[in-house]
Amino acid sequence: MNDARKIPADSALPGWLASLPEAWRPYAMLARWDRPVGIWLLYIPCLIGLSFQRLITGVYVFDLVWAALFLLGAVAMRGAGCTWNDITDRDIDASVSRTALRPLPSGAVTLKQAYIFLAAQLLIGLLVWLFLPLDAKLVALLSIPLVGAYPFMKRVTWWPQAWLGMTFNWGALVGAAVASTISLPVLILYAGLILWTIAYDTIYALQDREDDALIGVRSTARLFGQRAVLISFCFHLGAAALIALAAALNEAGRIGAVTALVFLGHGAWQSARIKSSRERDALPVFKSNVWAGAVVAFGFALSAMAPEPKQTSLFADHEIVPEGPPSTMSLPFGFEVKRARPSPADPGETWFASEALRTLRHEGVIGPDTDAHPAIR
Repeated sequence: MNDARKIPADSALPGWLASLPEAWRPYAMLARWDRPVGIWLLYIPCLIGLSFQRLITGVYVFDLVWAALFLLGAVAMRGAGCTWNDITDRDIDASVSRTALRPLPSGAVTLKQAYIFLAAQLLIGLLVWLFLPLDAKLVALLSIPLVGAYPFMKRVTWWPQAWLGMTFNWGALVGAAVASTISLPVLILYAGLILWTIAYDTIYALQDREDDALIGVRSTARLFGQRAVLISFCFHLGAAALIALAAALNEAGRIGAVTALVFLGHGAWQSARIKSSRERDALPVFKSNVWAGAVVAFGFALSAMAPEPKQTSLFADHEIVPEGPPSTMSLPFGFEVKRARPSPADPGETWFASEALRTLRHEGVIGPDTDAHPAIR
């Protein structure tokens, strides 16, 4: 087999992959290093969770260290997840044209070598885990069952994309735990990111609908059928709504609202492009979700670094008045009305624009009114 045939046709970095030593190439393919989109989609939720909770505490310089550790962890754990997926799916991959050249079904690596490589990547992930705060350590450990069970979900449920959403976006909870705590807004944000993953992984699964049907693999792309693109946009819409709600609860301000709107606009563009290309652009549209996630992470980070300016109004601010009847009443644009003084003829306390009327009469704007209330004569 020549070098060209050893490179998968759908590799995102075929030139880089071909430049590696031949002995390294199967392991790079096993970890999907030639397809970095998955790394970004695992890494960005970590940044989203971190920047989201920094809306409360403010941004720290040390957050750059957390960002670097998250990136290293995303590379290691995404590679480990893909390796585990290939180990469990090696027979299915051999039956699908797009995956038949993967290292295990093609025989480029043995099952034992794949397990050793898996252990090496998990070791790197463990080193990153040791640097996390205690709360984040505990949260990260809870993701292990999700990662371990994911490859089997396509065999038992039509919603493996939902399970992937829970797994891939767990980093948002870890990032939030590093910055602060897991609060209700964080859980709402996590739910929104799960809907986002269902949307983009449904788009990704459009490529394999025919092969999946032949071998009995389930997916939301098959479940939704001809309405897959429309329903995918509905999940984008739900994701944007939950992201906006979480941002509002965490006081992200106008920047948070604009972030959710831009995210939704990107989702609408994805659906329009897939429809116009009759699903031929499913792969590039799927890859564009890196930018959708980056919008959310950058929007929250920008909001955390740029506090919301004090709201201004044409109306006077509320005032705390002393106990008892107030002597003045504030009006729009800084005006005020004084309370009319009680008189023997009318001992009650009334709110009339008495001072304003006296001023108008004094200036000759209005004439005297003999029937006027005694308090304003």
